[in-house]
Amino acid sequence: MTADLEDTQIAILGAGLIGACWAALFVHHGATVRVWDPQRTALDKLAERMTRPLAQLKELEPESASQGKVVYHDMVEEAVEGAVLIQENGPENLDLKHALYTRVEPMMAPDAILASSTSALTWSELASGFSDPDRLITAHPFNPPHLVPLVETFGHDADRLNRAEAIYRAAGRVPVRMNKDATGHIANRLSSALWREAVHMVAEGIADVAAIDAALVNGPGLRWSVIGAHMAYHLGGGEGGMAGYLSHLGPSQERRWASLGVPSLTQDVCTALVDGVAAEAAGRDIATLEQQRDTALIALLKARQ
Repeated sequence: MTADLEDTQIAILGAGLIGACWAALFVHHGATVRVWDPQRTALDKLAERMTRPLAQLKELEPESASQGKVVYHDMVEEAVEGAVLIQENGPENLDLKHALYTRVEPMMAPDAILASSTSALTWSELASGFSDPDRLITAHPFNPPHLVPLVETFGHDADRLNRAEAIYRAAGRVPVRMNKDATGHIANRLSSALWREAVHMVAEGIADVAAIDAALVNGPGLRWSVIGAHMAYHLGGGEGGMAGYLSHLGPSQERRWASLGVPSLTQDVCTALVDGVAAEAAGRDIATLEQQRDTALIALLKARQ
């Protein structure tokens, strides 16, 4: 098996949690990854941060070819020079991102792509930091990005989107292109809608945190790992499919929608959520919970293969 991204130059701006996972993913697939972070300590810790993601990727794809390499840069201008894809992972602060783009854009190759991993900001907000906004796309991964395949993309230059998505596919990702700029992209909007109702049920005493999580994991969450919400209801309509479902069960869906809550994160609700998660964690620390999550994700990805 040859490396999918062999000889591809990719810049990673920001070597924190997300940046380290992106770097591990691209290195695993053979790219030359050029990493910059404004804090030298982040660069010093990068090799350690990449250890577990690289091991997990090797577990998923033991037949993969030899890895690419990581090149460390103290100057962002040097990191982006010659890169075909620049994956930006800076803090969710618009002024900071715009200041970074001012430094980066003059050094980009003419056809290069700057892809922001932003989860909270929109393309329209970010693009005002560019003299040529077509150079920018948003490419939001789902955490942890080296395991969860989703990358949500948006931009105004179809050619750059096509080329960026080809790189993501070569790295085993599943890019999903948005038709319209939107806060929260696709998956975070869906996640926020579901969590809003989960919080409402806690606030109303319908069920506790652990019961709600167990219901999700062992019910719709299991089904959603293989089919999406629309397709699930299409199958729920039997031989009539979605049309049959809407005809026969659409009114019951509207009744459920009408009963959904709009909770407020009051101190009492926050306390209930914090205490409920602590009870569900049962003494397991964050590192243990992350390891258990990743182990389950790897098993699921292997099953889906």
